[in-house]
Amino acid sequence: MRESIFETLVGAVVVAVAAVFLWFALAVGGDAEASGDQYTVIARFNNVSGISRGSDVRIAGVKAGVVKSIEGDPERFEAVLTLALDKKWELPDDTDARISTDGLLGGSYIGLEPGGGFDVIPQDGTGEIQYTRGSVDLLTLFASFAGGGGGGDTADAAEAPAEPAEAAPEPAPEPKAAPKKQPAAEKKPEPAKTPAADSEPAAADPYPAPADDPYPAPSGDDGQ
Repeated sequence: MRESIFETLVGAVVVAVAAVFLWFALAVGGDAEASGDQYTVIARFNNVSGISRGSDVRIAGVKAGVVKSIEGDPERFEAVLTLALDKKWELPDDTDARISTDGLLGGSYIGLEPGGGFDVIPQDGTGEIQYTRGSVDLLTLFASFAGGGGGGDTADAAEAPAEPAEAAPEPAPEPKAAPKKQPAAEKKPEPAKTPAADSEPAAADPYPAPADDPYPAPSGDDGQ
C-alpha cells in the first residue's frame, strides 16, 4: 500500500515538472513572426547560447519584439539574428544589444540599450545593430569566481614543472676592522743635566797677605 502511494506521488511530480517545462517553452517561443506593426533588424553575435527562435527582445525590461530567426555566417564565424521589433521603438544607430538571463534559472533574452545618437536605425528591413555582446558561459563564470579558473587551468598548473627555488641571498660581507694602532714607543727619560761649573775655584795663595801690619810705621808725633 505504501509503495503504491509513493509511486503515485513520484508520477504526479514528474507530470507537474513536465507541464512546467511545456508552459515555459510555449511562453518563451511565442509568436516568432513579424506582424504588420513590426520591422526587422539584424544583429551579429559571437555566442548566442540560450537564445532560440521566439526569445524576447526587451528594452528597459519591457518586451519590444522577438527573435525571428537564427542563422550562422560561415565566413565570419558569427551567429546572425533577425529581430522583429515593434515600430514604435525608433532605435538610435548606436544602440547596444546584449544577451541576458532572467536569473540563474530563467531564460535568455536580447536586451537593447539605446544610445544617444541622432540618427536612427532604418525600419525598412535593412537596419543592423552594430554593437553587440554575446552570452556568457555561467559554468566558466562560476569557476572564475570560485578562484579555480576551471579544472583545465588547475590541471595545467599541476603538470607544469616546479620552478627552482630562489637561492638564498649571500650574507653581506662583514665590515673590516680598523687596523689597531701600535702603541707609541715609550721615551726613556733623559738624565738631568748637571749645570757645568762656571769656573774652577782659584787655587789658594800660599803666601796670603796678613790682615794687620805687625809692625806699624811710627807716626811723627812719637819721634819728637
